[in-house]
Amino acid sequence: MSHTILLVQPASKPESRTYTDYESVNECMEGVCKIYEEHLKRKHSDIPSITYDISQLFEFIDQLADLSCLVYQKSTNTYAPYNKEWIKEKIYILLRRQASRAT
Repeated sequence: MSHTILLVQPASKPESRTYTDYESVNECMEGVCKIYEEHLKRKHSDIPSITYDISQLFEFIDQLADLSCLVYQKSTNTYAPYNKEWIKEKIYILLRRQASRAT
C-alpha cells in the first residue's frame, strides 16, 4: 500500500490541472478508469450502458495534456514520479488480473 497522487491535466491550459490522492497504486489506476468512464458518460449521456476496451482507454490517456503519478517510497520517504506509459502498464496489469478473476 503506497500512497499515490494522481496528477491530471486534461487540456493544454494550466488551469485545467487537478490532483487526487489514493491509498494504493491499484486504487489510483481504478481512479484513472473512472475518469475515463465519467468522460464517456458525459459524451454519451443518452446511452444507458457504456462499454469500452483497453485500447480506447489508452487512446484517452494519450490525448490528455498530462497524466502522471507520484508514488510514495517508504525506503526514502519521498515520492517517485511516473509517466503515462507506466500508468498504462499498471492499468493493463490491473485489468488483466480482474479479467482472470471473472472467468
